[in-house]
Amino acid sequence: MAIGKSIRVYLADATVTGIRYAELVNWTGQAIACPRNRLNELKNWPEASKPGVYFLFEGRFGSSKPVAYIGESENVTTRLTNHDRNKDFWREVVIFTSKDENLTKSHIKYLESTLVQLSNVADRYELENGNTPTESSLPRADRAAMEEFVENVRMVLGTLGYSILEPILKSNNVNDTTVDPGNPPINDSLLSNLFFSVNSISAKGAVTDEGFVLKKGSQLSKTNSDSMPGKLTTIKEKLLSDGTLKGELDHLVASEDILFNSSSYAAAIVAGTSRSGPQSWKTVGGKTMKKVEDEELGDG
Repeated sequence: MAIGKSIRVYLADATVTGIRYAELVNWTGQAIACPRNRLNELKNWPEASKPGVYFLFEGRFGSSKPVAYIGESENVTTRLTNHDRNKDFWREVVIFTSKDENLTKSHIKYLESTLVQLSNVADRYELENGNTPTESSLPRADRAAMEEFVENVRMVLGTLGYSILEPILKSNNVNDTTVDPGNPPINDSLLSNLFFSVNSISAKGAVTDEGFVLKKGSQLSKTNSDSMPGKLTTIKEKLLSDGTLKGELDHLVASEDILFNSSSYAAAIVAGTSRSGPQSWKTVGGKTMKKVEDEELGDG
């Protein structure tokens, strides 16, 4: 059972777009989010001049998969001065250091390597990092402490609006594109394993906290009818151009999990025509998504 957490965020100038200081209750770590145009103010934050790891993020209004960079330094503020001169893409940095003096060079190298690996797995951002940094060797107790540090970094980043470490589908079972409709995973929500078949193609989906996920390996129609909204046609073309959708014989295939705002968007892009998601997506037992939702709300 998950245990609740409390995160405090201090708005240095009472604005949500300025410098923010965040801390998780009962954690020695700390975070500072700073817009690029205010880097000079970090000299007034000794928390940012310690050993730590940092994330450079592209502006919020970038592409569907924005750019980010993950790094480490024994003095993060000093390192950022160099990035300000040599890296143009980023608009905000989020820094993680420790309130005590226990983060060593080996610790932050371990954190950097682990965070890059997790970001690559989540696949929400295009990392500017060339290769995954080498993971430093740590004693068992230190490794356990750094794994906890990483988990807290994930939570704080998400609270600050950056889901770079969050897999689109968090359960390994849910992310398994080889689900057998006749033998569904035990204890999974009915809405985490949905299926849609139309015109000899089949797709898999899941309802998540963020929206509706079309699962990797799903098949999609190559053609679109006039009834499909123009916005979705544009989205489908972009997914094709960036390689998220790939051509295969007479249909398309999703090369990764794709997050949509609604089940109807996902169903329409799969079918190539306007569709009702709640009526199109069904459980392994044949119930429509709408029927399941009605039953869960007590209306069934």
